[in-house]
Amino acid sequence: MTARKKAAPRVDRRRAPAQRVRRQQQRSEQSRAVILEAALDLFSHQGFHGTNIRDIAHKARVSTGALYYQFPDKETLFRALLDEYWAALARPDHPLNRALAEGAFPDNLDALGRAARESVKGYERYIALIYVDVVEFDGVHIQRFYADMASRFEAFLAAHPGRERIERRLRPGVSPVAAIMLATRFLLHYFAVEIVFRVPNHFGKDSDAVLGEIADILRHGMLRQERALLPE
Repeated sequence: MTARKKAAPRVDRRRAPAQRVRRQQQRSEQSRAVILEAALDLFSHQGFHGTNIRDIAHKARVSTGALYYQFPDKETLFRALLDEYWAALARPDHPLNRALAEGAFPDNLDALGRAARESVKGYERYIALIYVDVVEFDGVHIQRFYADMASRFEAFLAAHPGRERIERRLRPGVSPVAAIMLATRFLLHYFAVEIVFRVPNHFGKDSDAVLGEIADILRHGMLRQERALLPE
């Protein structure tokens, strides 16, 4: 008797096109990611006008055709990188958002400072793009983001379970939104100078010591508290 031949595995021909589409999408997403990474590195170091499409394609190890398939022009690529950064700033796991959610503002200003340092270190190249936009585009790409900033902080505070406590801790007349914006914006700028501009200890002392002073001034102000004069 002859051995029975094993039947070849049946291929579900209906699933094959869907699998090809998924593989193509994965390859497209991977190509987009490497292009964005290459562009981020070049734009943040060479500026927008100092970088051309061939530079980006070469660094990403893709053809210019593959790059243009993903992005129709260089400015679209630049905007996509800024959109990535705006999206990162809105995520709950962003260091500043995490510190604000976990802490009790304004008592957590030291932790907020450390979170600001972490965020600038982690997103240094994206922050450099903001300065590129100011210098090379007059800030046209970042204007809307900053114009809407107060409303985003307001929405964050509206959902914050400790909002009432924050309001009780602040002196009368001080807006919680303004207080948090002032603290976070100042701390981010401080570390942008140190990390992005490469100017360590620009307050004349170690950053950890400066953070303590900044936290103290933000909590208590900088003016001497005058005692009320008692009637004689």
